[in-house]
Amino acid sequence: MARKKFDLIVFDWDGTLMDSTATIVACIQAAAKDLGLPIPDKKAASYVIGLGLHDAMEAVLPGLDPKHYPHMVERYRYHYLTKDHDLALFDGVREMLEDLAQQGYFLAVATGKSRVGLNRALDVADLLSVFDATRCADETFSKPHPAMLHELTRELGQDLGRTLMIGDTTHDLQMAINAGASGVAVHYGAHSAAELRALNPLYAANSVGELHTWLSENA
Repeated sequence: MARKKFDLIVFDWDGTLMDSTATIVACIQAAAKDLGLPIPDKKAASYVIGLGLHDAMEAVLPGLDPKHYPHMVERYRYHYLTKDHDLALFDGVREMLEDLAQQGYFLAVATGKSRVGLNRALDVADLLSVFDATRCADETFSKPHPAMLHELTRELGQDLGRTLMIGDTTHDLQMAINAGASGVAVHYGAHSAAELRALNPLYAANSVGELHTWLSENA
């Protein structure tokens, strides 16, 4: 059997493993509405998914008085926590992760979620024991800064040159580039195919099934 190209596979969470993009967009819009602020359109709200929460609010509504951003975060969390137990993994995610683990890959998550938020999501999805390491935006620098990948590889004793980052946003792919890792895109999440293609991922999957097949044959 040919030697694997990668030892560590790092996944983004929202829009890559969890079908949460539409819910996140709705919660960002609801938070702005609560505070009487301009309501961002779907494209603008989608674009900031993957960033740390405070960074996302500054990016989606730039130029506001800084006092508004903590309130945006608070209202966003309020709305999201009323909906997150209804969210589901994309079809095929559980089977893909179990298969990759059986093949001996190290598996990790790098997400713009908070630690509390990711732990809630992992618990709801019954995936707490699947990942070897996870990193959240409130623990280090937000994407696309390379810190999450640097820290995950150090924690697991892995080489960035044999690390693959998989995500649905340009923030994920740019983080991989910045860290010296490889990147794969998925086209079923927050950012458009054209935006993702501009960062030259190794591959772009239109479904979890396509991603699973590509990983089995190429990773």
